[in-house]
Amino acid sequence: MIHSTRFTCVLDTCVIYPIDIRDLLLWFAHFDLYRPKWSQTIFDELHKVMIEKGFPIEKANKQIERINAAFPDALVNNYEELITTLSLPDKKDCHVLAAAIKSDANLIVTNNLKHFDSEYLSRFGLYAKNADDFITDTIDLNTNVAREAFMTMVAHRTNPSLDAYQVLDILRNRGLINSANYLHSLI
Repeated sequence: MIHSTRFTCVLDTCVIYPIDIRDLLLWFAHFDLYRPKWSQTIFDELHKVMIEKGFPIEKANKQIERINAAFPDALVNNYEELITTLSLPDKKDCHVLAAAIKSDANLIVTNNLKHFDSEYLSRFGLYAKNADDFITDTIDLNTNVAREAFMTMVAHRTNPSLDAYQVLDILRNRGLINSANYLHSLI
């Protein structure tokens, strides 16, 4: 699969779960609006969260396998040695920054912005945005493709099957208020 030369973003665990935010982010990536990156540590955290939320282990494993299969170039390797050299307000987030540095990412997408000091990130040519701001900016850069990605996501949703307006309401409830409102204006 040929990837776009667009922005490369490391997705933090908190934007890969809840599932609704993850689905929109991954459909945008599928439509080459950006290149996603993540690490095994991020997916270990995701697995733990899914189990805590009541997912059966096999279902959690299968979802993670599917995500990795859909984006085989997204998994960042050999980032671990950087972790101990980094300093963030929450040391448990240094692995996210290490993956971003190792993958030469442009951005970290996280809803825990307080854990990622902007001045410190700038030393590495990085910055962080929350999912709503990132998705809104992405829509703004290519409204037609973003609309198509969203509508394709809606069409593939089967359990339960929902219309676009119902999905937008779910996204708003997940904190993607600006993104959902922008998408709403496009349909």
